[in-house]
Amino acid sequence: MNRTIKLLMLSDIFALTGFGLIEPILAIFIKENLVGGTIFAAGVASTLFLVTKSIVQLPFSRYVDNHDHNAWWILAGMAITSSVPFIYIVSTTIDTIYIAQIILGIGAGLTYPTWLGLWSTHLDRDHESYEWSLYSTLTGLGTAVSAAVGGAIAQFAGFTATFTIVGLMSLTGMGILLFLDKRHKRLTPIFPVAHHKRRKLGYQMKT
Repeated sequence: MNRTIKLLMLSDIFALTGFGLIEPILAIFIKENLVGGTIFAAGVASTLFLVTKSIVQLPFSRYVDNHDHNAWWILAGMAITSSVPFIYIVSTTIDTIYIAQIILGIGAGLTYPTWLGLWSTHLDRDHESYEWSLYSTLTGLGTAVSAAVGGAIAQFAGFTATFTIVGLMSLTGMGILLFLDKRHKRLTPIFPVAHHKRRKLGYQMKT
């Protein structure tokens, strides 16, 4: 397994596991702690995130395909998403949560296409299924564990502690990618072939 794949995987484990702490408690936080907070409002908040992410990522993915898969875009997206748990901490009304979810969607919309581009072009030949499965297993197990842990932290330490941990874990995931960018700022194919064949032929650094 090459270094780029390891770093991308490790970064996502921290980020997804961190946000997994929020999933079982966000609706409760909204309903019990915010002015205007209801179960319906929690559903609207989730919708705002998913719709925003979908709107941003599709056109941005076209941009990424027509330019270099620059790791700085992942860092920018993760910096945006990492700010959201801290916005939750200072939120007092549901409108603030709505804004936070839109910000989260923008960050995810920038991160996801670039992450997929780097991941896809660095998969090790003849090990694609294993590396995808390993990624799915590790992030899945991390999210599963964090769902229970997140509920426990919120119950015994409070929502502020939970959101702080999530923000720090997300920032840790972003920090891991700083090592990626030192060696993989810009990548170009060795041969001028179709995009779907590039990862079979390998990439090299621009000189």
